[in-house]
Amino acid sequence: MIELFKDKKGASFVDACILVLAIAMVLALIVKVMPVFIAKQQLDTFATELCRTAEIAGAVGSATTAKGEQLRNQTGLNPTIQWSRMGNIQLNEEFTVTLTTSVNIGLFGEFASFPITLTSKATGTSEVYHK
Repeated sequence: MIELFKDKKGASFVDACILVLAIAMVLALIVKVMPVFIAKQQLDTFATELCRTAEIAGAVGSATTAKGEQLRNQTGLNPTIQWSRMGNIQLNEEFTVTLTTSVNIGLFGEFASFPITLTSKATGTSEVYHK
């Protein structure tokens, strides 16, 4: 009877099943968390492109609003945009744009879903001289 408990032929099969289950759980976690990193990268690019548009235009106005709408359509993000300055920006004056958005991370469906706030900043210098 003691010899029955010493037989471990099926133990490696159970270990393999647990290992496969653990790998599947890690992959599922990565698939759920990766969109947050992608959204952060898109938000950084969004801020950089808005900043560059303001640098070239020398103003925060219609050009930056149009670029913001274009980027919203491309990325699918709808961030809150805050500028440190509005209107014309004189040559070599600095300005900052701050974008804030919320991304939902749902680990186990609706049960463990919670929002994460992402923020991105970009600073630029006007390239236009206004008379």
